[in-house]
Amino acid sequence: MFTLFGKKKIKEDVAVNIFINNLLDTVENGFPEVAGLINESPEFIISPNVSETNSEKFLLIIIAANLMYLPEHFNNNQEERLLQLIYLELARVFGVNDETLKKVIKDYQNYIEKVNQPSKNTLYGIGKAVFGKYNLNDMQDEYFKAMKSPNPMFLKRMDEIMENFLWNWSAFKEKYQIAN
Repeated sequence: MFTLFGKKKIKEDVAVNIFINNLLDTVENGFPEVAGLINESPEFIISPNVSETNSEKFLLIIIAANLMYLPEHFNNNQEERLLQLIYLELARVFGVNDETLKKVIKDYQNYIEKVNQPSKNTLYGIGKAVFGKYNLNDMQDEYFKAMKSPNPMFLKRMDEIMENFLWNWSAFKEKYQIAN
């Protein structure tokens, strides 16, 4: 492969495969730690008992959030091509139709934006989406339960750990030149 200013040139489909494989592996290996953080969180008066194997909602949140960052790193044409390749590959991995997958991911992206309003920081939305999708409100003390809002201390810890689940496109692009 040719290099451009020290960067290894790779095709878009190769970049997509690296992204997807890394993301799936990170969630598979990291979710037990997330479940442990949730279950042991002192902000909950009742342990949520989130199973270490109940990662499906978390995976969809992480995929949706990561795809929300693509426009920050690619021009419209390349973003569209990468998204199409990502949806096709994820649909193949999950054994579903790519249009169905797009709708599910778009629903999760909308949910992240909704629970995160008025903030536009996607990272903050991930913890709030996990809180909502795993029905953690009823596990809190009465004050936060009545507010229907996550305890800020819980969210702070979630934000710190969620950074590990966001793909670093900037670092990736420093190493690779992505070509179609």
